[in-house]
Amino acid sequence: MIPRIPPPPGDPGPAGAALLAGAAVRDLTPPGAVFLYGYPHVARWSTGVHDRLACTALYLRGGAGAALFLANDLIQVNQRIAADVRCAIAARVAVPAEAIMVSATHTHSGPVMVNHVSNAADAVVPKVDADYVAWATAQMVEAAVAAVASARPAEIGLTVARAEGVGTNRHDPCGPADPEVPFLVARAAGGGAPIAALLVYGMHPTVLHEDSTLVSGDFPHFTRRYLQERLLGPDCPVLYHIGAAGDQSPRHVTRGNTFAEAQRLGELLGQAIVTAAAGMEFVRAAAVCVRRQLVPLAVRRMPTAGDAGRALADARERFARLRREGAPRAVVRTAECDVFGAEETAELARAAVDGRLEAAARECSPAEIQLIAIGPWRFVGWPGEFFVEYALAVKRDAPNTFVITLANGDLQAYIVTAEAARRGVYEATNAIFAPENGPRVVAETLALVRGMA
Repeated sequence: MIPRIPPPPGDPGPAGAALLAGAAVRDLTPPGAVFLYGYPHVARWSTGVHDRLACTALYLRGGAGAALFLANDLIQVNQRIAADVRCAIAARVAVPAEAIMVSATHTHSGPVMVNHVSNAADAVVPKVDADYVAWATAQMVEAAVAAVASARPAEIGLTVARAEGVGTNRHDPCGPADPEVPFLVARAAGGGAPIAALLVYGMHPTVLHEDSTLVSGDFPHFTRRYLQERLLGPDCPVLYHIGAAGDQSPRHVTRGNTFAEAQRLGELLGQAIVTAAAGMEFVRAAAVCVRRQLVPLAVRRMPTAGDAGRALADARERFARLRREGAPRAVVRTAECDVFGAEETAELARAAVDGRLEAAARECSPAEIQLIAIGPWRFVGWPGEFFVEYALAVKRDAPNTFVITLANGDLQAYIVTAEAARRGVYEATNAIFAPENGPRVVAETLALVRGMA
């Protein structure tokens, strides 16, 4: 039997809410060449490493409660990976599996992590490398165990920065967006050195495109480095979580798809955080409390193969016309993505007939909603990619509540709004679950918040 690590010395136990914090980092960079996943139809094998991928873990204990956050520089983790990681950690440390959050930053310059039913017809994309997943899973577990082992008396502060110019709603630059960036810092008690920092920002890390062949965390890497250089110290772990970014992208603000541009946007985000952190106040006592709820998801009704084929032909014709007419780069890219979505709908229509769609849905549903409260602040974990409108709905009714997506699993794509489904945008044609799941997840999240209060 794997021995448990007892609560660290100085743990106040059930009687108090004094804080302990610990953090650790473990490498997730694949050895050798790896297929860089995130864009279809491109044989995009890595030719090197620009910046190393990592699992960054933060452990917090306050009073009778504890939680572990694991942020991974990966495109996603599915329910099976998350469950394996959480169970393995819970077997070794005094943190229950339901109090562990395993999330992905959603970089499109890292390895394949999920076999998506929607791109099964894309012969270019390889299947998941089981050996890499097993190694990465072990690295995540070791990061968590090391974070718990390093815990010491701490104090935490939280501020909310406002990021401007890093990205927009990718369908309408003036459309719904959430520029707020919660930023939490844990430091040694008594005003000591930072132990770790955690941030949540709802923006696709897709500055780097198909022509980039280096492993990278995209612009979040540069945000992390900027915070370490200007605020936290070079060795301070920084957890980057992606918020509700299903319809959020740098597409309309980028000057090119280069590392220089990723650095510019990443540092722009870092500057906003550093400015906000100047007024951060710290507390030494905060209860940590965790709740969760499982929500069954409704599968999207797929079109017939004939209707899907006609929609694909229309999308291809529109994309070709916009290119011929010299339309703006962002408009052409959106039309190209619409082609990808139409292709994926055609594959999903076939999968609905042969049973593959139902099998994929079973692996994702029910979806887990995880609520981790740290004093007056609440972090909500949702699996998959949600449109920002849903996170904004939570914040309207539950201030100081911040949504982290791609947490504890994936949904094989997006949860879109009903309006997006009517318009037939890329994310809607790529989804395997129906839009009505979004309001349902919001309602269940708000019920969890009310119950915790």
